[in-house]
Amino acid sequence: MFYMPGSTPHNLPHDPFKACVLPRPIGWLSTLSPAGHANLAPYSQFNNLTFDPPYVMFSANQTAAATQKDTVRNVEATRVFCWNLATYALREAVNATAAELPHGADEFAHAGLAREPSRTVFVMVKTAAAGGYEEEQRVPVPMVQASPVRFECEYYTTLRLPGRAPVGSADVVIGRVVGVHIKEEVLTDGKIDVRKTLPIARCGYFEYAVVREVFEMVVPGGEGARAAMEGSGKAIQEMGERVGDEEEGGEGDVVAGAEVV
Repeated sequence: MFYMPGSTPHNLPHDPFKACVLPRPIGWLSTLSPAGHANLAPYSQFNNLTFDPPYVMFSANQTAAATQKDTVRNVEATRVFCWNLATYALREAVNATAAELPHGADEFAHAGLAREPSRTVFVMVKTAAAGGYEEEQRVPVPMVQASPVRFECEYYTTLRLPGRAPVGSADVVIGRVVGVHIKEEVLTDGKIDVRKTLPIARCGYFEYAVVREVFEMVVPGGEGARAAMEGSGKAIQEMGERVGDEEEGGEGDVVAGAEVV
């Protein structure tokens, strides 16, 4: 079959587009509003962009009333957010935080989730003080305590994509990762073990996937290609320093680059 989105019908009972791009990592994002109200919501259009330094992105469709999601408004206003790995053990809580609650509602409380404060990102929240004055309090962004992997992020930019309807319009938000939390119990031989984290991902329709099995393939190429595939900023930096030394000394060849996943 072939169809042109928005121009010709697909003639299927359900729209197939999201079922074509899968599995999609879940951006389970926690934020604070400028007033200090916590928000937690999952986004199925989330991924990392690069690794040295690390950046992540998420895309949030606007509401039917053509307004931004609370997550986007909070991130743009406070310039910080946190990502929490969505796991099979936490699947019901992830789903609960997807509910459309009134503005300002606390999804942590709604889903019965314990919090852990961020270490590097904070929101300056104004609170009432004696004598009618206001004072600012430095408040950490709450994270999901039970999630085994979490990122603390600083806002970088937003790209707004137009849609045919308000819900089709999307805010693509990019943030730089400045802090990474990994629980010791999900490590095996110094690596994050997906058999212990059991991450979940979105598929099409109302379907999800859980990662229980992996296989390895080493990319063809030299040291640079392998370091890039692993995402080792340290290895790439050291390799670059060696290449620079060789160029200054007139020895050796520049290491060729490679396109990696």
